[in-house]
Amino acid sequence: MSGFKGTYILAIDQGTTSSRAIIFDHNTSPIAQAQQEFTQHFPKSGWVEHDPQEIWQTTIDTCKQAITKAGITAKDIAAIGITNQRETTIVWDKTTGEPIYNAIVWQDRRTSQTCQQLKSNGLEPTITKKTGLLLDPYFSGTKVAWILDNVEGARKKAEQGDLLFGTVDCFLLWRLTGGKTHASDATNAARTMLYNIATGQWDDELLSILNVPKSMLPQVKDSSADFSTTDPSLFGAAINIYGIAGDQQAATIGQACFEPGMMKSTYGTGCFAILNTGDEMVLSKNRLLTTIAYQLDGKPTYALEGSIFIAGAAVQWLRDGLKIIDDATQTGDMARQADPEQDVYLVPAFTGLGAPYWDAECRGAIFGLTRGTGPNELARAALEAVCYQTRDLISAMKDDWPTDYQTTLRVDGGMVASDWTMQFLADMIDADVDRPQILETTALGAAYLAGLKAGVVPDIKTISQNWKLQRTFSSQMNTKTRARKYAGWKDAVSRTLSK
Repeated sequence: MSGFKGTYILAIDQGTTSSRAIIFDHNTSPIAQAQQEFTQHFPKSGWVEHDPQEIWQTTIDTCKQAITKAGITAKDIAAIGITNQRETTIVWDKTTGEPIYNAIVWQDRRTSQTCQQLKSNGLEPTITKKTGLLLDPYFSGTKVAWILDNVEGARKKAEQGDLLFGTVDCFLLWRLTGGKTHASDATNAARTMLYNIATGQWDDELLSILNVPKSMLPQVKDSSADFSTTDPSLFGAAINIYGIAGDQQAATIGQACFEPGMMKSTYGTGCFAILNTGDEMVLSKNRLLTTIAYQLDGKPTYALEGSIFIAGAAVQWLRDGLKIIDDATQTGDMARQADPEQDVYLVPAFTGLGAPYWDAECRGAIFGLTRGTGPNELARAALEAVCYQTRDLISAMKDDWPTDYQTTLRVDGGMVASDWTMQFLADMIDADVDRPQILETTALGAAYLAGLKAGVVPDIKTISQNWKLQRTFSSQMNTKTRARKYAGWKDAVSRTLSK
């Protein structure tokens, strides 16, 4: 493998349930990978935490395993790209590097009352105008404030400049560089509720509203930039860190959605649809998010985003909660065998509902149960729920930004391997669904960002040319059936909402 010395890319994909590392060759083809799941902590109802040390350890372990599997050394790696679960919040001691509390995960709802109070104070319009976000526990800002207010001595230390805040990318970067670099990229900063996406700056008014000291915040860079080098002791030699993007934005890069109007939807633990709106910062009328899709050469490209909290997590619930499946891959066959006469709806509001409803307090429900309902019908309902929610998002996007919308949806993530699910998705949105040859586009996007800076990837045009279609799913459902099934979904949601 030494023929292309220094042209490999190491992509770190730090997700909600596992950490992965993938080695890409000079053609950005994956040649080796390693993955480790880590512990999910649920200390109270609606609370979700991770141990930052476990995030770090699984990240380092998988990197070393992937490098070994690829048969290369650190000196063969041109650059590292990092992609991460977004909004998950870590606060650590500037001197010791030790986190002062567990990572509060994006799914966590403990700051619901704080958000409600800020709404009551009339602050949501200001926050939305500056950040493109809604006042919701999902985002990092209220999580940081919670840690400062609930960990003994934390606020005083923060005000003295002794604590640092970061999303997972930022924490990993800090650790990878041996504490040399406290930085993030614009896509992750845009998810904190502290960053003004119009001006490209941390916003003093937002920091004041949420009571977060500015000294805690990282430097914000482009998604493809020089983020420093790794501590040589970690991998045997220093490696350049040249790319960072939040997982959904990295998937947008991996799917080559560079033209305004292009759209991708990723199906992992949650589901996230991103519509590229170019240099236009479109503020949603339908409670979608306005965000940064990526930032290159100092120029942000904006997007509309719809976030669904529970997608693959509903299948995990069938496996781990109900124990009616042993493996996620069983669900497609079960859905195929389900009774077509039964209309069973699962509203997977286990941690509230995301876009376009944004109801933090509602909880999951199942409708349409009969004595004949069994595992097959529940499996089908879990898969269908993801597709109904995607239609909710696309309908809202079309209403917010009706110009130049491209009807084809590019999909990625673990769930899209299911032909049954992708066919139902095409049926429900009444549009083509394109599944690429590489499904794990999140890590690929991180590799592209690092490769651009390292010169391994020449330009964005090359990324677009590299995108390869594996299969297109086209709608086969008649209009009447589609309307009936979707109306049943909307009715089920309306019965679940808390307000």
